[in-house]
Amino acid sequence: MNAAPRARVQRRPVHGVLLLDKPLGLSSNQALQKAKWLLRAEKAGHTGTLDPLATGVLPLCFGAATKFSGLHLDADKTYRATLQLGVRTSTGDREGEVIERRPVPPITAELLESVRQRFLGRITQVPPMHSALKKDGKPLYDYARSGVAVERSARDIVIYELNLALPPDGQAQAAIEMIVKCSKGTYIRTLGEDIGEALGCGGHLSALRRLATGPFDERQCITLEELAAIDEPARLACLRPPEALLDGHLPITLSPEEAGRFLSGLRRRGPWPDADRVAVHGEQPRALLGTAHVRAGELIPGRLLSPIELKQMLSLP
Repeated sequence: MNAAPRARVQRRPVHGVLLLDKPLGLSSNQALQKAKWLLRAEKAGHTGTLDPLATGVLPLCFGAATKFSGLHLDADKTYRATLQLGVRTSTGDREGEVIERRPVPPITAELLESVRQRFLGRITQVPPMHSALKKDGKPLYDYARSGVAVERSARDIVIYELNLALPPDGQAQAAIEMIVKCSKGTYIRTLGEDIGEALGCGGHLSALRRLATGPFDERQCITLEELAAIDEPARLACLRPPEALLDGHLPITLSPEEAGRFLSGLRRRGPWPDADRVAVHGEQPRALLGTAHVRAGELIPGRLLSPIELKQMLSLP
């Protein structure tokens, strides 16, 4: 007997940001698609990927919020990771094949502090082959799967905070817990590998969790299971407004007449200080219009909401 056809989901306009606690084993896109299905959203995107191995804070953007998702790529991030010493893998994490085993020397507090200091502040890092960075339009991980190594340029990153917990006995197969607050573009797998090399034994990540990204932290997140267990109004109530992505933007409010001109892409003049990041709102009704920057008293439009998006957002309860 043929199975009954699956009911088609009726999509709808949904605008906002969902702070998801991404589960272990799902890619960021798989987690996004599950949340999109639960919300019946028409349009969705995320603010940067987490590996399937990683769990934790993953802001998901819906509708108008997708216009500002790229702004969050620059956010500082905080991670907790477990570095397994003495074993190197092909991917720098537990999903790869073991490529080397080495004895683990005694790990003293003095050695750990010396290594910690080496990786604090502005450092350079070579992106791993198993990453989504592209070469000639092709992700590096595609080259890696084909056994092809591609030359990568070192990049500047900043490690703002680094805590390394001393193993309980300092013996072979010891694991170090790392807490890292870092700038955009930091690969924690690579940082773990480099710390393992500095300790003289190599290593790989056996666990990784993002604790925070920008102003968002794990305490604000919801899991897919929790989202599935509540009704639709409660799911929508979990969404934060799109301007949640505009942390650190200078707020500017325009009159209805000026707001209309701004939304049509026209520059406006006013007594505003120069600013690279501006969040522009309409006065009546109060609503986000888009982003801009200010130069010499001119408000220059950036990413703008469409009239349809604005109308939908104003009609929401």
